[in-house]
Amino acid sequence: MHLSRLLLAVVAIGTTTGFAAAQSSSMMSASHMSGSVTIPLAEQNKSGERGTATLTQKGSNLIVVINLKNGVGLQPAHIHPGTCASLNPKPVFPLNNVINGRSTTVLHNVSLAALAGKDAINVHKSTTDLKTYVACGNIRK
Repeated sequence: MHLSRLLLAVVAIGTTTGFAAAQSSSMMSASHMSGSVTIPLAEQNKSGERGTATLTQKGSNLIVVINLKNGVGLQPAHIHPGTCASLNPKPVFPLNNVINGRSTTVLHNVSLAALAGKDAINVHKSTTDLKTYVACGNIRK
């Protein structure tokens, strides 16, 4: 009977130690993979709308937070290939609509490194006027 208690204690200690090591390793991976960049969103087409987009890497997910001054109503936003000066009109990632200047989107399995230097974030005037861009920013590291 004493032997079984001893075995249970050894198993419990080994399991706890293994869990702590796995947890520590997991935390190191997550912190190693996290990073953040804030890019300016410049006004376009005399919209009066400007602000920032903050892109934060959390593990394999990319969190995109848009804050626009003078943003009104519901405005679609996307990540497009190219730069603000030469934007491909076909988006690669839709973002949650900007509502009264604010939007947060989680892009799963997307890395900031894959977008930096190749893509831009742009905000459209409205769902009925997608051709008019009101703000844009080039994604950089």
